[in-house]
Amino acid sequence: MLESYYKEALKLGQKEYRSCISKGASPCLPVLDDFIPPEKSATGTDLGIVQAPAAFIVGTKTRGRVSAFAPNFMPLLEDGTEFADKWKSLCKAHLNEGIREPVKLYEYMNRYYVEEGNKRVSVLKFFGAYSIPARVIRILPERSDDEAVQRYYAFLEFWQVSKVNFIEFTDKSSYAALLKLIGKLSDVPWTEDERKELSAVYYRFEQAYLAVGGKELRSTAGDALLSFLEIYDYSDILRMTTDEIKDKLKKMWDDVTLKDKADAIELKADPTEKKKPTVLSKILPLSKPVLLKAAFVYDGAPESSGWVNDHEQGRLYIQQKLGEKVLTTAYPDAITDNVDRVIDRAIGDGNQLIFTTSPRMLQSSLRAAVEHPEITVMNCSLNMSHRYVRTYYPRMYEVKFILGAIAGSLTNSDRIGYVCDYPIFGQIAGINAFAIGAQMANSRAKVYLEWSAVKGAKEAALSLNRQNIHIISSQDTARFSQDDRSSFGLSHVGEHCTDLLAVPVWKWGVYYEEILRRVLDKTLKTEYVNSTRALNYYWGMSAGVVDIEYAPALPLTARRFADFFRNSFISGSATPFLTPFYTQRGEMVGAGQKSLTLEEIIRMDYLVDNVVGRIPSYQELSPMGKATVDIAGVPNAKDTAGKR
Repeated sequence: MLESYYKEALKLGQKEYRSCISKGASPCLPVLDDFIPPEKSATGTDLGIVQAPAAFIVGTKTRGRVSAFAPNFMPLLEDGTEFADKWKSLCKAHLNEGIREPVKLYEYMNRYYVEEGNKRVSVLKFFGAYSIPARVIRILPERSDDEAVQRYYAFLEFWQVSKVNFIEFTDKSSYAALLKLIGKLSDVPWTEDERKELSAVYYRFEQAYLAVGGKELRSTAGDALLSFLEIYDYSDILRMTTDEIKDKLKKMWDDVTLKDKADAIELKADPTEKKKPTVLSKILPLSKPVLLKAAFVYDGAPESSGWVNDHEQGRLYIQQKLGEKVLTTAYPDAITDNVDRVIDRAIGDGNQLIFTTSPRMLQSSLRAAVEHPEITVMNCSLNMSHRYVRTYYPRMYEVKFILGAIAGSLTNSDRIGYVCDYPIFGQIAGINAFAIGAQMANSRAKVYLEWSAVKGAKEAALSLNRQNIHIISSQDTARFSQDDRSSFGLSHVGEHCTDLLAVPVWKWGVYYEEILRRVLDKTLKTEYVNSTRALNYYWGMSAGVVDIEYAPALPLTARRFADFFRNSFISGSATPFLTPFYTQRGEMVGAGQKSLTLEEIIRMDYLVDNVVGRIPSYQELSPMGKATVDIAGVPNAKDTAGKR
């Protein structure tokens, strides 16, 4: 029996050796001393006895045994040698009472290199050990801008509280995201039971992931687990078997494979040409069209939320425009009622298309889309890399640029105020576009930034006014009633009165009409079938889904000035982000480019040089602000997510 085990292990080693040779890779184990000076090893930190993930044990400390093993730690020396006899003796010990003596390893960048116990590692790997007890010395790399080093230090922050070393990600932000998704704080040490709980979940998940096809992906099982947790709650996963996880992974596999793509998101900047009717469709008799049922799921109520009311007005608009072809139903207060139950009710009511109008409902939207592939689900958000849910959002930064140009042309003090809601994708672009527009009209203009998700909209505006700032851009909605003048749009705030100047207009009715027409003529389905990426619809003024309206108080000269830019955006000939320009830190953006790409605009997490203020930390945000940032926040706002 021992002979057969060694022969099988030898075959595995020889196969790995030949495979490495054919690929032009080294056929031997990597040696830590070859890329880390021995004197640096002497300064490492002793972690004591830990369970080292067997898959992460990849090499040796010195060159002493490098020729005895293939890179998979299987033996290369022929049977009958002293090496083979010792290997078989360890094999016997493992089968009889288990190998109990810890090996000695050096850890560098979350990979382990053996100083003592190479044959023990080889035997345990042969028998499929998941982890190996080891005394570990950790060697830290020098801090740098290198992506791998930054990812490692993000891992270390996660390890400090969790002592979990078996999960790794391809993105440094994923460690903090994992903490958030499993309900842990980044400054509270885990208990042994919590570690065992995650270990059991991860083991089952990894087995399912590999069985479904994870071996073929460059992304990690940790990346896939993060995608899984974005759909299913951790409390639910705790109760899932490996087979149940496998079944659900199969349903959402396209989302998992997106982690392997560098360009996971496909942006649809404008409505493309629709399907043309075929000759047969013109000559054959038309069958009676089936009524399309569409649900609009709101996180709040139209009577208490301007955002929800705008979407509700859009729904009523399309019901009037497409009433013979489309039946729409509103489902308000989903956050209060439980989003999952509300969406399930909408599906049970026969809706084939579901719009969820807030990023806060993304997880429930994903779950519904995965569990009900026959239903089309669309979420009002931006920069989401999910295959099963298409997102939609207007390019509001175009209007913000115009508002900034108006503000810059009217200010007497060179000081302009700006109140933003949340530090999420798209909003930072709006701030920067506004500031660039103001600077174009007035080279001395400075934009002072406050956040409604920190202070509240009214207090944020008052804070600016107390700084003797009178031209203020606040929350976005097209309302002109006297009660709303201090809270919405671009206004001149005087000592005794507030004059509204202009407002951005979210033309949700136009947006929804265009989407529904594309559903009816199968254009939306064709776009989905012809793409392997996540589809984000990001239409702007050229598509008629966003616009600007002027109030009577806006001077005629400012109105004509704004119209020049408005017409340029509508024709598609203008962009706010001509390059180069500079950030607050003095860094140049867009060197060698004429303008930023849409992807670069969406992912902005910096402020331009004439903005006075900063992106708030996670802890400063209101509960709703935190919930929104958890889903759609820019990296700078999410860096402290999960911290007290």
